Amino acid sequence: MFYHVKDLQYNARVSAPDPRFARLLLEQFGGANGELKAAMQYFVQAFSCRNPFPEKYDMLMDIATEELGHLEIVGATIQMLLGPVNGKMKDVVENMEINKMMEGKAAKEDFIHQAFTNPHFLVMAPGSPELTDSNGNPWSATYVTANAEPTVDLRSNLAAESRAKIMYEYLIPFTDDPYVKETLDFLMTREVAHYQQFEAALDSIKPNFPQGVFQTNPKYSNLYFDMSKGEEARGPWNQGTSTQLYEEWQYIENPQEYVTSTNGLTNLSPKGTERTEKMVKKMDDKLAKERMEMILSKTPAKDMQWSHYNSAKDNHKK
Repeated sequence: MFYHVKDLQYNARVSAPDPRFARLLLEQFGGANGELKAAMQYFVQAFSCRNPFPEKYDMLMDIATEELGHLEIVGATIQMLLGPVNGKMKDVVENMEINKMMEGKAAKEDFIHQAFTNPHFLVMAPGSPELTDSNGNPWSATYVTANAEPTVDLRSNLAAESRAKIMYEYLIPFTDDPYVKETLDFLMTREVAHYQQFEAALDSIKPNFPQGVFQTNPKYSNLYFDMSKGEEARGPWNQGTSTQLYEEWQYIENPQEYVTSTNGLTNLSPKGTERTEKMVKKMDDKLAKERMEMILSKTPAKDMQWSHYNSAKDNHKK
């Protein structure tokens, strides 16, 4: 059950109309990394967590709902940035000023001139935000990622919050309006807050790497193939110990020769790692059984009910 409070979470303000920046801000309204995408992604992910991970369900629904609030803040800001465009567009008589401008005649008010750089604001929904990106491409559910596996979904969310944060960072220099800058600063900061919340939630799942159940094959998990010839770069991604499995990176300087000599990597034994295929198989079996039993134990097989209402319980007792 959603309950809408008409006051915004943050008091969005605009000093003066700026239709050109309104167009840019559409990216955070209906774009691939915008607030609607975030809200829908966390909302959808929450369903699979309802029984096995109720605490993750609670967090995802809380953040999804906050993201809807952020969508409202962005939409309200866009509406204010468009100023009186909607009212001016109601003048649809033959000699309306917009026609004069299109004919290259008299000058138009500055806000209409700015809006004309983005016809989408004039001919689709004059003076109002739409669920599109800054170029008028419609919002798509393909932006949303949900795999029903929290160790995967939470990592997707870390990436989503990172992209949203950098998008606000890129937008801020394009406006001189101090009020708009303050609103964008608030929204950008909340992306960082959400990132940390998702990071903490991921860390609460043990083990959480590799993602899912399968622990991966130790024959291939620490190989680095030098596939780009020229100036070679070495760093913690191809030398020393790997960050999660703590295996020693095996630098393959000549990949073609290595693949040929190992019969297409089929004749390999694990090197630089304490993990063995036998150990991995044992861990796979153990984790698969544990995760299955945990989820099934918290998922009713029949007579399922999503919500339990206190009033219904009280009436039943009477």
